[in-house]
Amino acid sequence: MSNNEQNMFCYQCAMSAPEGCGSKSQTLGTCGKDENLARLQDIMVFGLKGLAAYREHARELNADTQSVDDVISETLYFTMTNVNFNFDQHIAQLMKIGSAGVEVMDLLSEAHTGAMGIPTPVTVSQNSAEGKGILVSGHNLDMLAKLLEATDGKGINIYTHSEMLPAHGYPELKKYSHLKGNIGGAWYDQTTLFEKWPGVAIVNTNCIAPPKKNSTYQDRMYGYKVVGMTGIKTIEGDDFSGVIEHALKCPDVTGFDSNATIVTGHHYKTILTLAPQVLDAVNKGQIRQFFVIAGCDSPGSGGEYYREMAESLPDDCVIVTSSCGKFRFNDIDFGTVPGTEIPRYLDLGQCNDSNGAVHIALAISNALDVPVNDLPISIVLSWMEQKAVIILLALFSLGIQNIYIGPNAPQFVNSAILDFLVQTFNLNLTSTAKEDLAKLLIEKAA
Repeated sequence: MSNNEQNMFCYQCAMSAPEGCGSKSQTLGTCGKDENLARLQDIMVFGLKGLAAYREHARELNADTQSVDDVISETLYFTMTNVNFNFDQHIAQLMKIGSAGVEVMDLLSEAHTGAMGIPTPVTVSQNSAEGKGILVSGHNLDMLAKLLEATDGKGINIYTHSEMLPAHGYPELKKYSHLKGNIGGAWYDQTTLFEKWPGVAIVNTNCIAPPKKNSTYQDRMYGYKVVGMTGIKTIEGDDFSGVIEHALKCPDVTGFDSNATIVTGHHYKTILTLAPQVLDAVNKGQIRQFFVIAGCDSPGSGGEYYREMAESLPDDCVIVTSSCGKFRFNDIDFGTVPGTEIPRYLDLGQCNDSNGAVHIALAISNALDVPVNDLPISIVLSWMEQKAVIILLALFSLGIQNIYIGPNAPQFVNSAILDFLVQTFNLNLTSTAKEDLAKLLIEKAA
């Protein structure tokens, strides 16, 4: 197809564009809708992708997701050709998606804690491994539970990678003595980590990094359910027999002998048990401010912003985090708030556990009788993929404002949509950690 022919094809309609369809917005696939509506529908579809991922995990644990399913199907209908050209109704539909995001994260949280217990803080070995090993990357805790049961007593150690780290805090998972520790950092280090890892590796959700050319680990790599790529094996159903047999044939793990540790397991239900101490510390001025520094990390420059932000916070500030963005700074020992035993670093868990920050904020809001947006809480998010969209929409649907996102604005948001979000929700793009901290940090009371 020539460039001219491409310009006469509407990708939203999946048909040839009508005669006279020659504007920039129409060649982008709007076919009669202006570019702003097209971009809003892009946000809808990306939000639905994240919503569907969380819905899938919740259904695996038998949660009732009917109302979420209804929003997914209604929104897909909404984005069909020639259905809706009303800007305000597009915004209302986005807020409906956001509300469904709040609901599905609560459903998934309840499903996780119902099946695996409420996580408690735990210190996890980092980059230390031995013996026969299986490394699990992704988000699917239900799969990990089944794998731990299948490998119990088989002489194979199980290690987590990236967003599987929070698994170590769940009572029904950490009871298995062969769940040993965490290896590596954010999802995108798979291409170097799996090359070095001599055992089997399983990727069980999104955030799979395609192997580099001439890589040698594909034959030791497995995909679970929808996760896959050419050259790797697929786990059929929940039959781990092939994985176990393969892992036993692999050489013992060597080259991972670090003495480092990291901390996880600060689920919001556990943190809420500390509410009296936290509120007392806030009232006494021992805690000046909470910083939610979380989100999806991405390779390349810009991510160092989040480490610099975390390192620069005064000792009377508490860091609340989730998702894989925490690997930018979770190797730092932040200690406790001076004069208290309250940790300055709280890892709520995976990206789907982002709802925990909202539950904590609402509890503080109710206790202090202060609107959420007036609380000493600042939100700084790293932006990467579709799950970040549903999390942001969820926050917007709750009326949360003054959020900073970076290191760059999403490419599918044009200047008009960004301006709308800035004006409506006071959304901010990050600049430098030093400049943003100067704006965000509340002056200490005399």
